[in-house]
Amino acid sequence: MIQARFQTQPAPALVLTGTGARPAAVRLEGPRAHTVARLRGRGRTWTAVVPLQASRWGGPLLPVPTGAYRVHIDGEHGAEPLDAQLPETMLGGLRARLDGDTVQVGPPLDPAYASGEGQAALERRYVNRRTDRLENAVFFESFYGRNAGDNPRAIDRELARRAPDVQRYWSVVDLSVAVPDGAIPVVEGSPQWWRARGAARLLVVNDWLRRRFERRPGQRVVQTWHGTPLKRLALHRGFAPRRAVAVVREARRWDVLLAQNPYAEHILRRAYAFGRRPIWVEGYPRNDLLVTGDAAPVRAALGIGPHERVLLYAPTWRDDRERMVDFLDLTMLAERTGAVVLVRGHSRTLLPGADAAGPRVIDVTGYPDAAPLMLAADALITDYSSVMFDFAVTGKPMYFHVPDLERFRGELRGFYFDLAAHAPGPLVRTDAELIAAIDAADQTPYAHRYAAWRARFTAREDGHAAERVVNRILDQGFVTR
Repeated sequence: MIQARFQTQPAPALVLTGTGARPAAVRLEGPRAHTVARLRGRGRTWTAVVPLQASRWGGPLLPVPTGAYRVHIDGEHGAEPLDAQLPETMLGGLRARLDGDTVQVGPPLDPAYASGEGQAALERRYVNRRTDRLENAVFFESFYGRNAGDNPRAIDRELARRAPDVQRYWSVVDLSVAVPDGAIPVVEGSPQWWRARGAARLLVVNDWLRRRFERRPGQRVVQTWHGTPLKRLALHRGFAPRRAVAVVREARRWDVLLAQNPYAEHILRRAYAFGRRPIWVEGYPRNDLLVTGDAAPVRAALGIGPHERVLLYAPTWRDDRERMVDFLDLTMLAERTGAVVLVRGHSRTLLPGADAAGPRVIDVTGYPDAAPLMLAADALITDYSSVMFDFAVTGKPMYFHVPDLERFRGELRGFYFDLAAHAPGPLVRTDAELIAAIDAADQTPYAHRYAAWRARFTAREDGHAAERVVNRILDQGFVTR
């Protein structure tokens, strides 16, 4: 018989107590994180303290991400069953309940606010609180709070350097998301989240604003967006009245739109009916690191040696599936090339998906930011992701693994230009073709295309984009020093 309880101090954990021989190991395994218990006792009873916190890639110790976690007890004669029940409990940085051998982890929302009625009440308070004075603060959000990275993170870092008195809030789905130093995480849907969203003078986001948004007098929104578009966006995805209304309504929330290059400016202005409002064409702050950064500490944090070959596989998401595509045999790729394969799924696949695993395969979908991964990689493998425009800043080889090219281009999304005619690297359909292209290591046939690609898409990527964007933010008084 194994008894279970949750503990809050000294850290959130599931505590198991049993009789008989002590297990060899007790593990908690989930889709994006796992922990190993501390075991005590060698007499009649034993105790396993299973942490509900994890440190990933050398980062801080934080609550495990939201999800379902299986408890594995490795006993003397194989796996031992756990069948226990614990009600939902607030453990400081998370909520948890035990059902059989599964721990369900959620964000630390008070049950009074987690319900539909609770959220409706907080929304009404947010809408009606229009007389409060705005705070000299910025509300940041990246990919709906799934990480604290991308362009908003780079702007945060520069703003913290230039205007350290400005308060910085980060919208996060749960407290497993590591926010930049000095920033305050606010969990989506919490009273603090609603308050910060309504009180900050400036919102910096890279995707649509979720939930109801009511602009306060003097409040501004900078929409950084998250990539130069190859795939058709918004109003360009075919006529759909409801989508068109939603697009126009969303775009009216933005005061400024950031574009990586003049090509993207042209597309984004039309796709979001942005009219004559300002679009800042300053390059992407998230790519400054690709010019000024050092790959060595990134590789060290990932456990990769300084001389190991690294391939970054970063496919985009598909409208017809929640999880990352499985077209490529990652273990085979690592074995055949002798490289470490970093797997970076799209942000939309982070919550529903699970980490890829295999020898010399490292899933970095949950890594806080993509730019350090590009810096650490020796080459990129992608399909239709906008990462192709960012990675070009490095000048390193790119390969396009596109087994579903016709379907994606013709049925799912459509393109703004012919990728096959302009791609700065080979388009391949099969694993064998990809291996052959990597083994050939001859980029000479694509040198002219690569140069033209960089001239068109990365001319403003000089390592100072964040500086220019923050200059504009401060000059226009969106926040004050």
